Amino acid sequence: MLEIEYRFREEDLNHYNEMRFKQTEEYRSQIKKNRWIVPGIMMLIGMFYYYYYADFNSAAYIFVVALLWSALSPRIILLNIGQQIKGSYTHKEKKSMFGTYVLTIDPANPNFLHEKSPSGKNKMAWSELVRVDYGQGYVYIYLDLSTALVIPEATVVKGDLQAFAKQVEKMIERFS
Repeated sequence: MLEIEYRFREEDLNHYNEMRFKQTEEYRSQIKKNRWIVPGIMMLIGMFYYYYYADFNSAAYIFVVALLWSALSPRIILLNIGQQIKGSYTHKEKKSMFGTYVLTIDPANPNFLHEKSPSGKNKMAWSELVRVDYGQGYVYIYLDLSTALVIPEATVVKGDLQAFAKQVEKMIERFS
């Protein structure tokens, strides 16, 4: 019987949602606008001040602001998304979401992935699971295209995460 125990925290939820948001077209267009277009326009204004008014100080300030805008805007966008995510869950939902999870692959009942979480006990059929993805410091077991069990390597208390993830992959392939 393979079993893994880990803690799921608010920062893990934020990481997952930020990762998913970075894959959207909305994020790409915001980055394009805030990293290239707005600073480019600011640079043109700075060049205008420099060449037309011969005002090097104003042009330098505008260039610095454009560079800072380009560098900091992606972080500000992600902070804003993080705040929206925090506000979208009630206290009761957060209480049932964060805490200790135990995932079990039981040979006596091989058709399900067993989960014991703060919200209770669940059984997930292997045929309903989509895939396993690996991220930097995380393993994601996708329940559908937008929902996943997020397992942070840093908070694994018991079990071998890599062996467990490989076995989950095999079980999903076997039952799909």
